[in-house]
Amino acid sequence: MGIIIRQSIKGTIVNYIGVLIGIFTTFVVLTDVLKPEEIGLTRILIDVGMLFAGLAQLGTGSSIIRFFPYFKNLEKKHNGFFFWTLVIPLIGFLFFLILFFVLKEPISHFFGEKSPLFGQYYILLAPLSFFILYMSVFEINANVLMRIVVPKLVREVIVRVLTLGTYILYGYSIINFNQFIFLFCAVYGIAAIVNVVYLISLKNITFRPDFKYPDPKLKKDFYYYSLFIITTTLVSAITPSLNTIFISAKMGLVYTGIFAISNYMAAFIEIPYRSLGSITQPQISQSIKDNDLKMTNYLCQSVAVHQLLIGGIILLLIWINIDLIFQILPNGSQYESGKYVVLILGFTRLFNATYSVGTTVLGFSKYYYYSLFFTIILTGSAILLNIWLIPKLGMDGAAYASLFSTLIYTLLLLFLVKRKLHVSPFSKSQFYIIGIVVILYFISLIWNQYITNLFHQLIRNQLYSSIIDGIVKSIILLGIGLWVIIKLQISPEINQILKRGYSKIRNK
Repeated sequence: MGIIIRQSIKGTIVNYIGVLIGIFTTFVVLTDVLKPEEIGLTRILIDVGMLFAGLAQLGTGSSIIRFFPYFKNLEKKHNGFFFWTLVIPLIGFLFFLILFFVLKEPISHFFGEKSPLFGQYYILLAPLSFFILYMSVFEINANVLMRIVVPKLVREVIVRVLTLGTYILYGYSIINFNQFIFLFCAVYGIAAIVNVVYLISLKNITFRPDFKYPDPKLKKDFYYYSLFIITTTLVSAITPSLNTIFISAKMGLVYTGIFAISNYMAAFIEIPYRSLGSITQPQISQSIKDNDLKMTNYLCQSVAVHQLLIGGIILLLIWINIDLIFQILPNGSQYESGKYVVLILGFTRLFNATYSVGTTVLGFSKYYYYSLFFTIILTGSAILLNIWLIPKLGMDGAAYASLFSTLIYTLLLLFLVKRKLHVSPFSKSQFYIIGIVVILYFISLIWNQYITNLFHQLIRNQLYSSIIDGIVKSIILLGIGLWVIIKLQISPEINQILKRGYSKIRNK
């Protein structure tokens, strides 16, 4: 687990650099220079672009992780494996490009009444989807080579910096809105180019095919798995975009923008898993290939513990400061109706990020075909819940639809993984983590009752007093939580890292 923790720490550092840029973008620039409707347009373009890109992958993302251990051979440059990772998505993209034009009118009509602006820029989805597709494919290729930092730097930092640049150019009227949307989409093209250049620079891969490899049995397994994953992808790729699609169609781009800002806040919670998952999934795939289920179980539980620990604290810090966040957000009054969306999506992302590592086990095992059934349940329940809850609860309904469908899907799938493979991401340490976070939350309520008013009395400016109160409260709660976590030794890996860091500082 050492290499995983080290790579994850590096990746998480990159992620949080991206987070700082994202915080600046969201809380200083985005809500200041763009209207909610314009934010909604950028969000629906990205979500639908990711949907088309996910469909066009034809399951390549999962196939790369599952089958790379069978091709892995440094001397032979991995037997031409990476050629197929380029060709298969290209075939998928050309197929869905035809559907893209065929479905233009029905899709534009679906959004036409509440979100006519989306129809005006529909054509940009074609190049945007292509860029997102290959940015992701090149990133996954780097992941299986255990090189996660640079692709994460591209996704989390370069994309954010370039996107921030487009916001500033538009905000200062250097470019018009039409040019802004074109540049916004071009950012992902630049990211894809940087990723492929980095991949080539590794020098231990080739994009030339080796038609003599693999053997017929492995080819047969690959074809069956890919055919199954394509079917699964057709269903599962729809789910992440459902909230945005339904809100845009039923409520309008203004509400899509408000929902997007709330979703940005909740997204901070799953950032640790972006590193943990990227570096751990190839390890899980290898351990399943080697039939080392003990290692698989250890990896799943370790990832779940660390994600729940870090993600739970992040959710706590966001929620105890949520009113302050909307206070300091430019035009925050326009977005505060999404307050409870942040909390609901926060729980959804925390649960999903903590336990999705357990669900990936099924996809890498011989029982992978079961996942199609569960994916249909996920997508079907998400669609039905969105249709039912949005008219009743608005944006909160969309958030609840995500939460309930995720709970149903994940719990059912984890039950199957436990039964078939005797692997589970659950552990006793997680109950301690939940208890710590709950206790810290109650301490924050006591703080609000007795301490917050003291800051307001000492500092007459209410905004400044709220900011200082929030910072002091967060630091103290974080310190208490960290002290308890270290004393209970919930994570031996974190304790060891802190011990090494302390030793280095003391020796200096």
